[in-house]
Amino acid sequence: MEINLGDVVRLKKKHPCGSYEWQVVRLGADIGIKCLKCQRRILLERSVFERRVKTFISRGE
Repeated sequence: MEINLGDVVRLKKKHPCGSYEWQVVRLGADIGIKCLKCQRRILLERSVFERRVKTFISRGE
C-alpha cells in the first residue's frame, strides 16, 4: 500500500470522539496519524495501519 504524508484516510473503527477520518502525519516503520475531529495523535505499526484502513478520502503530496 502506498502511503504519503498528508493522506486523509477512513478507518474501519470509529475513534471515541466519533470521527472515522485521520490524516497521516508521520511515515516510517510506524505510521503517525491525527484525528481530524479532536486532533489526537497516535502511532500504529504499518501492518496494523494497513489492516485498519477502509478507504482514502484524499491523497497528500
